[in-house]
Amino acid sequence: MNVSSAKERLPVLVLNSSFQPLSVCQVKRAVMLILEGKAEMVENGMGYIHTIRSDFPLPTVIRLDYMIKKPSHHNKLTRMGVFRRDNYTCQFCGKESPLLTIDHVIPRHRGGQHLWENVTSACPKCNHRKAGRTPEEANMKLIRQPFEPKNYGGFYLPHRYTRGLPAWQKYLCKAG
Repeated sequence: MNVSSAKERLPVLVLNSSFQPLSVCQVKRAVMLILEGKAEMVENGMGYIHTIRSDFPLPTVIRLDYMIKKPSHHNKLTRMGVFRRDNYTCQFCGKESPLLTIDHVIPRHRGGQHLWENVTSACPKCNHRKAGRTPEEANMKLIRQPFEPKNYGGFYLPHRYTRGLPAWQKYLCKAG
């Protein structure tokens, strides 16, 4: 079977046997898991692979035939975690961007701590404008107060996959 180079890089959502999202892999890996009997196709939305003898549907979502036991996950404060919580949006101007910075609502040099409740996503322009002041002092209003997100089970969906894959949405809602 020969998958064209463009098609073999298409993303596929990988689900645990309980339909919990585990990861994202490329379609070539997903097809191999299906052919080896380790996974089943749940959603087909990307066309077909044509061979001499038959056509194979390209999966959009696959489910493993066995359960992967994942350890319970603690919500560690990370840059990507803050961006994910804030939906990759500046919490001052509302601009969605992959080029965000972390801002401490109460600056650290003024006693603010590096906690979920004190960090937020900010675009470089807003972060520079706020500088070492509180939002009130800088005359800036937060769209949403920062908070510690509920446990997301360790599943991380890269930003480039958060839009434009409607077949994934019903499985991602279960993630958290």
